Amino acid sequence: MSQKILLLHGWGGSDFPHWQSYVACEMAKEYGCVHFLRFSDVDTPKLSIWMQELQEALEDFRPDVVLCHSLANILWFHLCNTQPIKQIQKLYLVAPPSLECSIPELSEFFPVEAPQNLYAKESLLITSTNDPYMTMNEARALQKKLAIEMKIIENGGHINAQSGYGKWEWMLKELSKKESN
Repeated sequence: MSQKILLLHGWGGSDFPHWQSYVACEMAKEYGCVHFLRFSDVDTPKLSIWMQELQEALEDFRPDVVLCHSLANILWFHLCNTQPIKQIQKLYLVAPPSLECSIPELSEFFPVEAPQNLYAKESLLITSTNDPYMTMNEARALQKKLAIEMKIIENGGHINAQSGYGKWEWMLKELSKKESN
């Protein structure tokens, strides 16, 4: 049976040529079951609205795998910190911003505590050595708090289209590998 993959974008969305759009398209080409949730007001996100939209997607779609990018990681943390949710198979936390981020437009999302439970059987934190939104020291501290594996990308920036992540073959292979298990 095909795994159901839910992609969650960050601030501003992950429209083409972002790697999340690439992954969604490539998985769909192979008849994969993908839901690329588009949150309301991507440029002026509201925590309560995004939380409600995420909860609805989790209830309706019932994903096996959740793939968060940037602000979506913080949204996932808020959800985990406030209520129990159905456990998923695999969670990818890609390029989360600092838990103390101070961008005024995102103030209601921060600060946030790293959750005690990520509600995933397996989790992987993916960071970059030069992400402008999270230092390597913050990434290591987050990894320690979450007690999960971390993949570090050398000079990957914020792991988005602007830093060269339109096509991201590694992620596609990673999802396909899990798909075939």
